[in-house]
This record gives sequence, C-alpha cells and structure tokens, in this order.
Amino acid sequence: MTRLKIMVAAAAIVATAGCEPDTANRVFDCGDFLSRFKDGSSSNVENATGSEYGEELLSKYTSFPLTTDLSVLTEHECKMIPHLIEASKAMDDVFWMQAYGDKDELLDSIQDPAVRRFAEFNYGPWDRLNNEAPFVDGVSEKPLGANLYPPDMTKAEFEAAVRANPDLASHYSVVVRDADEGLKAVPYHDAFQFQMEYASDELHSAADLADDPGLKEYLNLRAEALVTGDYRPSDMAWMDMKDNTVDIVIGPIEVYEDRLFGYKTAAEAYVLVKDQDWSRRLSHYTTLLPMLQRGLPVPEEYKREVPGTDSDLNAYDVIYYAGQANAGSKTIAINLPNDEQVQLTKGTRR
Repeated sequence: MTRLKIMVAAAAIVATAGCEPDTANRVFDCGDFLSRFKDGSSSNVENATGSEYGEELLSKYTSFPLTTDLSVLTEHECKMIPHLIEASKAMDDVFWMQAYGDKDELLDSIQDPAVRRFAEFNYGPWDRLNNEAPFVDGVSEKPLGANLYPPDMTKAEFEAAVRANPDLASHYSVVVRDADEGLKAVPYHDAFQFQMEYASDELHSAADLADDPGLKEYLNLRAEALVTGDYRPSDMAWMDMKDNTVDIVIGPIEVYEDRLFGYKTAAEAYVLVKDQDWSRRLSHYTTLLPMLQRGLPVPEEYKREVPGTDSDLNAYDVIYYAGQANAGSKTIAINLPNDEQVQLTKGTRR
C-alpha cells in the first residue's frame, strides 16, 4: 500500500459545536455529545516546552485540528464514535508494545518535557522522520524487527526455525524465545489479550448502535477477528458495506514496523466520517479500472489476475488516529485490504 503522509502533531481532535441548553424538542446535537468524549491527553506541540534540543526536535511538527461536519451524523452514529475511539486507544497501546515495549518506563525516564513529547509522537526513542535515529541519551539503534522478535535473534536462526515451524512467519503473532521450545509464535490475541478483548467489546458496543446492516456486520466480525486472529471474514464484510457514513479501520494491518522480514503487522486505527458527496464524484473512476488494466503497457502474463469489481474510491475525514497510522506523521491515503484473496474476490477500497 502506498502511503502519503502529512506531518501533524494532533493525535485526534473530534470536531465540536456549541449548543443551547437541552430542551425536549431539540434535534440531537452531535457536537455537544462528542465534546464530552474528546481525548483527554494534550496533543499540541505548543503544550510541551523544554530544552533547546527538545524544542528543536518538536519544531519538526505543528498542530493541526481534525474536523468534520457532524451534522451529517445520526444520533446512533454520534453515540458509536466514543466506542470506536476507545477501541482505537487499545490499538495505540498494542502498537507501543510492538514498536518499543514499556511506554510508561520510557516516558518516565525522560526528564525533558519536549523530548518526552517527541517520544510520544514517535512511539519510542527513535526519530521516524530521521531514519529511526535515536534521540534519547543511552538508547542504541532501533532493532530492525522492533519489539516483534527476540532482540538477540539472528536472521539465520529465524530462517532455520521457520522451515520447521511456518507459523513463526504469521502476520498476526510476535516471536518469543522459549527456554524449552526455542523460537515460538504467540498470536496477537494472546500476547495482547487485554487490549484485544477491550477493543473487541467496544466494537460490539458500537455494532449494537449501528443502523446500517453492512456496518453492523463488519463491526461484529472485526470484533471477533481481534480475539481470534481470523481477519479475512471482516475484510470481506468491510468491502461489502457501501452506504455507511461512519467507518473504522482497525487491527494489525501494515508490516512497515517489521524492517527485518516484513512479516509482522502492526496495530493501528482510523475513525472515519465518509464524505458522501466527494465519494460519489470519485466513484466514476473505479468503473474505469478494468479498462486501465487492459491498457497497461506490460506483457499479458502480468495482467492475468483480474481484481474484484467492487473496488471503491472514497473520501473521508479522519477524526481519530492511533498506532501505526499515528506514528511520526499522519497517514492520509490507504489502499486496503492487504489480503490478496480479498483483493481478487472483492477488490480494494482506496
């Protein structure tokens, strides 16, 4: 998936609106409701001051508000969003453990507020805008496998082990060293059981509020995927739903954090509000994709696989980022799902 990014420091700011005192006859005020569920952490660059060194690091970023027109949301859609944000926060915790390890231990060890804030942006002590260079004293180079493999594991050791145990190369597991068994794959839903179960419960709660049948189906299937590791059914359901305004991309998805082998997916989440008008305009271009593929100036052997015809091209406002999508800079374009079987059957959503 090609990713374009914009450097913004705000983790998430839900658009809010002023309101009059409650009356029995007033229309539900989504902005008023959601303003009570804004992320409590301070995400502005300007709120962290420290040493000249720390403030120079922070100068790479600027704050930018994420907003959307909340008047397009129904009461149930408004009430879904806090559940989706809570599920996303769990992905944030998982990504910290995948990328670095103990978040609190690291942040508590950094005395300079600006450097500590910079570490929060980077989900660790390595600068993602500077080729993962360490910026905290005493920290060594970032492991190519992040915290997804044993730090003392060699490539040769893993390659030998995976021949005997292919599960080690699973996209949805961490590799640990067992005293008796050697290298061992631990599924994410076991390694991060609390966070995955918490996110699953929140997605089920959001599904209970969903009026759109496709969205309800997707949320329930994605909730199950987080605690079972079987993501394909929910990927299929995500491609099937077309009319929903509220959306969420959530789970272990991209492999960028695994610079060692590119096997292990990292947790992330986007809470989205679909721009229905722009999406309708863009839908025209998806009808041209088969023709464009046929016209590619490459040998026919490279055009044998025909992607699914249900591909979408949509525009969204992002109102919450978490995990991989929030690390360093913000992801502003996606092409999912990554599962090739889903792509061939259903296409992709861009």
